[in-house]
Amino acid sequence: MNEKLASEIACKILKNVLGINCNMSLAKIEQKFAFDLGLPNRFRDETSGETAWSIVNGAKKYITQENMIKHDEQESWLLEKRDFHNIGEIIAAWEKVNYMTSNRLSDSINAAKCDTVYRSENIYQSTNCFDGKYFIYCNSCSDSEYLIASRRSANSNFCIRLDDSINSSNSFSVNYSNKIINSFFIQDCFDLQDCMFCSHLSSKRFCIANMQFSEQEYHEIKPQIVKWIMES
Repeated sequence: MNEKLASEIACKILKNVLGINCNMSLAKIEQKFAFDLGLPNRFRDETSGETAWSIVNGAKKYITQENMIKHDEQESWLLEKRDFHNIGEIIAAWEKVNYMTSNRLSDSINAAKCDTVYRSENIYQSTNCFDGKYFIYCNSCSDSEYLIASRRSANSNFCIRLDDSINSSNSFSVNYSNKIINSFFIQDCFDLQDCMFCSHLSSKRFCIANMQFSEQEYHEIKPQIVKWIMES
């Protein structure tokens, strides 16, 4: 996944969710939507000088998964046995081989700037993701497609800022909810469609701030909210 493809995917998601033509850089998208998600950070592979990406901060030394495997195949990580006289010598010996493995990918295709991604493809700067496609800046998402800045969510598509939620689509800023469609700013709700700024509701449509509106009234207000999202 290069930045050009990641930007194209992000713009496709923004178009589907907010109905806007995207002119935002990836850096701006990260700053605006993914500022609090705990994404992989950039480190240096101590064996090669290459860039390494890891969700683990504070390790003394990093190595990419690719270089870790290469070292094992070419030289082996097993060291020659020697005698130890104290625990300090054991720890010192361990520190020589104790690199934090980064860029950890398993059965994944086209993932960049990622750590701990499994059975996924087309993933950009995300972590702890499973069985997904087209994730940009996500943490702990699975069985979904086309997500930006989402975490701990599953079985959803075309969402931005989806948190602790499932079975949702074409929505923005949804928290602890299930079955949310075409909605913005939803908290602890079930089975909503075309709603905004609602909490603790079920099986509703065209509600704003937990108040019932007509379909026409709702669609007159919605563009103002999209404008506010993009300008705030």
